[in-house]
Amino acid sequence: MITLLKNGRIYDPTSGKDGVVQDIYIKNGRIIAKPSATEKITQTYDLTGKVVMAGAIDMHSHIGGGKVNIARMMLPEYQETKKYTEPEAHVCTPSCSHNATPSATDTGFRYIEMGYTAAFEPALMPVNARQTHLEMADTPMIDKGGYAMLGNDDYFLRMLTAKKDQKAINDYVAWILNATQSIGIKVVNPGGINAFKFNQRRLDLDENNSHYQVTPREILKSLSTAVHQLGIAKPLHVHCNNLGAAGNFQTTLDTMSASDGAPMHLTHIQFHSYGTEGDKKFSSAAAQISEALNKNKHITADVGQILFGQTVTASGDNMMQQLNAKHANPKKSVIMDIECDAGCGVVPFRYKDQNYVNALQWAIGLEIFLSVEDPWRIFLTTDHPNGAPFTSYPHLIRLLMDKTFRNEAFAKLNLDAQAMSNLTSLDREYSLYDIAIMTRAGAANLIGLNDRGHLGVGAGADITIYTDQADREAMFAKPDYVFKDGELVVKDGKVVKVVWGATHTAKPAFDIAVEKDLKDYFDKYHTMQLDSFKINDDEISSDGRGSIIVHENKKASH
Repeated sequence: MITLLKNGRIYDPTSGKDGVVQDIYIKNGRIIAKPSATEKITQTYDLTGKVVMAGAIDMHSHIGGGKVNIARMMLPEYQETKKYTEPEAHVCTPSCSHNATPSATDTGFRYIEMGYTAAFEPALMPVNARQTHLEMADTPMIDKGGYAMLGNDDYFLRMLTAKKDQKAINDYVAWILNATQSIGIKVVNPGGINAFKFNQRRLDLDENNSHYQVTPREILKSLSTAVHQLGIAKPLHVHCNNLGAAGNFQTTLDTMSASDGAPMHLTHIQFHSYGTEGDKKFSSAAAQISEALNKNKHITADVGQILFGQTVTASGDNMMQQLNAKHANPKKSVIMDIECDAGCGVVPFRYKDQNYVNALQWAIGLEIFLSVEDPWRIFLTTDHPNGAPFTSYPHLIRLLMDKTFRNEAFAKLNLDAQAMSNLTSLDREYSLYDIAIMTRAGAANLIGLNDRGHLGVGAGADITIYTDQADREAMFAKPDYVFKDGELVVKDGKVVKVVWGATHTAKPAFDIAVEKDLKDYFDKYHTMQLDSFKINDDEISSDGRGSIIVHENKKASH
């Protein structure tokens, strides 16, 4: 059975195609070369005038795990779509449901309806990995994957204190990736979550964790080196120290040098780009951060844009969430430890355009988007649900592509915040090709999804087709067609067939001898046995819905 997508305008940055009119052929879930004249075309879609892109990939979205479930239970009143009035109404259109904590089923449906075919959970806690995978297994329509959290766990910090060599660190990191079925490694507030348990309330990059006597810089260097030497495609995913604190931009700049040149990804960088200028001692440092990103080619970043309205912040950074709890709206929060290996802070929040700090946060994110020169190294995220629900992506895309629309929204912000931003001086408007890079080709390249994010022969046939509209929000909110692995699953913005995506993993080799020390550690300190900690393939694929795709590592570098 061969499907022909005929005469579409192709935006495929991996092959350099920028609006090229071309046919695409699909067979057995893959894009194939033009078949011979003797092969029968089973069905044809005439896409004349339509925009064709690969399925979009959200490389950072909190879609599973304990914190998400806590948020769902904490905010039952926001499980239904709300109708908003001003001030949200002028930035939240009907296409933005602002349901900050959708169920697993709704998550899959809402993503595919926007043309997204994959999303990655960026904070998979190893001891809770099974729960996260179970939730992602209940998320239909899209591919999934997770980044395992290290850097605050007792076992790893003991290794640094004991001055274990890099090979031992590498074996532990590789073992964690295999045991948790993850595709990358993340560190949140390096050493800070742990330091919070020893009554430290802030931890700077070169400040010792008082218990283990190691610094965040040592943690970052050790983990980024391990990821690089193991050949993991996805660079170390870093949530920097001092999230949300005025003046934290210097920590962010210093963090860029902590990997000693190894690739590193800084996540939700908007929340780490704050200065202390002005009467309110809170200012934009987007220019300094963007300049540093443009200069340091080994660093990538996603923005974590905030948009106005109700959401909930859910983070492993319990140190900073404890400080944020006083701003909770509604007034409820959860700050907790997880098995002495990580933390969790869930705080509902309402971003307001007439609030000075919130309005400036909105502008800072857009300043970074528009000032970072290379769209291959900056990614479109709202850190769902922390900055805004992922359902607001079409609105964010319009802000990036339409300067007039952006400036009209800016003119409605808090006046003091307007005075502290240079946003209106930035004339850049993203093109369709740029959007295809940051939401498709660039994201696939970053994570190491070699057969996704592009439309070349051999790629998985995850394809989204739009009607070209001047209103980019309307365009990206409702694709004409979405194909998942070659099957038509969305037509005119509505799901027409339910499918189940795959789980993407990386499984680097490691010295099995690492399990001897780990078993002793588990027997002495953990609440489960070592073998129960590990997730086998059948747990993900045995129900007949899920499957696992193991991505080959890049050649190890030493």
